[in-house]
Amino acid sequence: MVDLHQEFENSRFYHQARIDRRSADALLGIAAGLTADNTINQREAEFLKNWIEQHLAHLDDPVINLLYRRLANMLSDGILDADESTELLEILQQFTGAPSNSPRPFTAPTTLPLNDPAPALDWPDRVYLFTGAMAYGPRKECEALVLDRGGLIGGSVSKKVHFLVVGSVGNEQWLHSSYGTKIKKAVEIREAGGGIAIVSEEHWQRAVFG
Repeated sequence: MVDLHQEFENSRFYHQARIDRRSADALLGIAAGLTADNTINQREAEFLKNWIEQHLAHLDDPVINLLYRRLANMLSDGILDADESTELLEILQQFTGAPSNSPRPFTAPTTLPLNDPAPALDWPDRVYLFTGAMAYGPRKECEALVLDRGGLIGGSVSKKVHFLVVGSVGNEQWLHSSYGTKIKKAVEIREAGGGIAIVSEEHWQRAVFG
């Protein structure tokens, strides 16, 4: 008698990688759909978290695991507040490679436009802004480290911002990664003679922790 259960198991393992690839591609499509209107609400965030749990939670993938951890953290209190919604939107836009208000398709950059040499970071009355996914943790925790040292947090990229810190997670890992709008605007200000500096998270962490 044919062992149909064993045959199914063999087939399942044989095709598991292809199934996972389809699920990852589906996640990319879902993320693109959720960010199409440049907003992420509570219902959408909860849907995305549940979808990952059902389809991709078993994957040992650093990008998907990071996305899931950030979602779980944001929804841990049952509320997606305005700051979390903004951060989640930016993370998903990086994931899909489609920053908001982009008139042209984006391609992955080969390097980030970081200041070279990297400037010394100081804190009192210096305005910091974060973009991208931070390896250290949620953006609020990164901002708290700046505030604890006497620094300030900017609301958007402008000439008043001294340092734009680019999160290290995703620079090499995000699928179809691309420069975000914050980095683009910061480059424009810098090239026009503004005082903003674009620095890596690694450089920022060294300044924070020594």
